[in-house]
Amino acid sequence: MGRRVVFVINPSSGNGSTGREWRAIASRIHERIGDFGELYTTRPLEATQLANRALEGGADVVVAVGGDGTTNEVVNGFFGPDGKPVRRGATLAVLPRGTGSDFLKSFHTTNTVDALALRLAAGKVRKLDVGRLRYVDHGGAEQLRHFVNIASFGSSGLIDRYVNASTKALGGKASFAIGAVRGLLAWKDQRVQLRFDDGPWEEMSITCVSVANGQFFGGGMWVAPDAQVDDGLFDVTIWSGYTLLDFVTKSRKIYDGSHVKMPGTRTLRARKVEARCDAECLLDVDGEAPGRLPATFEIVPGALTLLA
Repeated sequence: MGRRVVFVINPSSGNGSTGREWRAIASRIHERIGDFGELYTTRPLEATQLANRALEGGADVVVAVGGDGTTNEVVNGFFGPDGKPVRRGATLAVLPRGTGSDFLKSFHTTNTVDALALRLAAGKVRKLDVGRLRYVDHGGAEQLRHFVNIASFGSSGLIDRYVNASTKALGGKASFAIGAVRGLLAWKDQRVQLRFDDGPWEEMSITCVSVANGQFFGGGMWVAPDAQVDDGLFDVTIWSGYTLLDFVTKSRKIYDGSHVKMPGTRTLRARKVEARCDAECLLDVDGEAPGRLPATFEIVPGALTLLA
């Protein structure tokens, strides 16, 4: 095949099913592509270090095996602390094993083990934009992080806290729904200031603001139905005045994308989004909760290649 492929595996993903089933999965992939490397995570954020190590060691393709959080960690391993690529031309691939796995929904492709093995054998890739996020972590320090799907703030950050504290045994959609109920019961819309592409600052009351490269988050919510991962733009969705009752009575519209036509939803496109808030406003970055506002989101066109 001529390429070095390394899998970064989160054995705890899928409520531990990945670890239990990995040998059988690996055998099926080996039949298609031959030998490959395997690195296993043992703690949160380790996938970033493992992906970075694989790339510095000459890996041409790094495959994230796990949920959206694992994918996000692996993506961050493609970039150094200065935001520069660790290995130019290296390719990201994803084998979804999480309870949500929203990122790959944007591509409307088959994402089974056999389908991934076929794509690895074919080697076809596509360009992938990456979001670059500067924010404040929970300890108050400024941080840099990358994302390929969706970063958001507001109620989603609070919901993240509840979802990630659950077992997720009921699956992504149900776990998110339960977390959403708990989070929205505690939520009150916040006043934030937003600026798009260095334009004027706008102050508004928000339930949630999503800065989307991909289309889906929250276990299948179609928050940005027109987003494209290679157009050099974020699709921004702003929800204002949404309550728990709205998420219950209008959930179909949120999951089929028609919420964009509802009162209380505003959409726009931008290359750069800046956000600040006087109170604590939590972030949700590809399903993880790394910190809070203030934050700056910038699109980096074509920063990665993705196995298509």
